[in-house]
Amino acid sequence: MKRVMLTVAYDGTNYHGWQLQPNVVTVESVLNEALTDLFKEEIKVIGASRTDTGVHALGNIAVFDTNARMPGEKVSYALNQRLPQDIRIQASREVPPDFHPRKQNSQKTYEYKILNCEFPQPVMRLYSHFTYVPLDVERMQRAAKYLVGEHDFKSFCSVNTVAETTVREIYELTVEKQDNLIIIRVTGSGFLYNMVRIIAGTLMEVGRGNMEPEDIPDILGALDRTKAGPTAPACGLTLVRYKYVDGIPEITK
Repeated sequence: MKRVMLTVAYDGTNYHGWQLQPNVVTVESVLNEALTDLFKEEIKVIGASRTDTGVHALGNIAVFDTNARMPGEKVSYALNQRLPQDIRIQASREVPPDFHPRKQNSQKTYEYKILNCEFPQPVMRLYSHFTYVPLDVERMQRAAKYLVGEHDFKSFCSVNTVAETTVREIYELTVEKQDNLIIIRVTGSGFLYNMVRIIAGTLMEVGRGNMEPEDIPDILGALDRTKAGPTAPACGLTLVRYKYVDGIPEITK
């Protein structure tokens, strides 16, 4: 038995998120089916980040165990032949049998894209959130600075969140504008359910002038979901990087 790690990119438009759910198609269910077909044994992957319905990824991480003799680095080539075009394995490798993708010191980076112009662009409709209301990026940048660091983000997560603690640390949070596209980029040790989308929704409220940048500390301190902005639509969100701070351990033969 060996453990193989996959780096998985996907367009989340047609999926009900990453995690297995009854009676719906998810990224995890498609991977399980394709791997089971490939290796002729029941396989269930373990994912690093359970992205929501409609959220995209350039490099989510998953592992699975198999008795197959195929070298780990060859799995990506064989598996991609069995996957739909909106899911692709970017890399595969064998890892130690005790390597768990969610139990390592890691950093996640997400980007939330906002198309801010008079009319929508059809080719961007699946990968950005459109708003014609002008957004003041400088105000959004000022607000973002208050969210960097370790805080209790209870105001910035879904009321249905199940977590031992709502304290998280954001290492970096930037807001940049490229032509008509505003990109919110956030890196942290981990994120609560809907946390990045609520941060994006709150920063957009600041950009519209409905909130002040200086309101952010009070919103954090309130520990009340109703004090923050709305949850931004999923289509604008992409997991762009999943980094293991200590690296991935090598296999010792």
